[in-house]
Amino acid sequence: MKKLIKQINLIERIDQLVRMNATGRPKQLSERLNISEATLFRIIDAMKELNAPLHYDFAVGSYVYEEETQFKCGFYTKPISNSDAMRISGGNNFNNFIQLTKIA
Repeated sequence: MKKLIKQINLIERIDQLVRMNATGRPKQLSERLNISEATLFRIIDAMKELNAPLHYDFAVGSYVYEEETQFKCGFYTKPISNSDAMRISGGNNFNNFIQLTKIA
């Protein structure tokens, strides 16, 4: 699990540097991330396999995205409406519970 988390953290860091047009050349980036160039290229390939529109721009001297993109990896919560909460919580059983609590 630690290896997976480390790789996700590397992808997030590369993503951040790409957005800032601040990766530099591959050798510089691998040194900055304290990984080998081979590892960097494997991570870049993995990002591309995940549909990252990523390429190296020689004019900028950095990896760049060809179009606006966003990388998210993790679990995120969002607020739900009362009607959704009732449906998720068991529909009519939830309504019965509400009625019982109003009596008490």
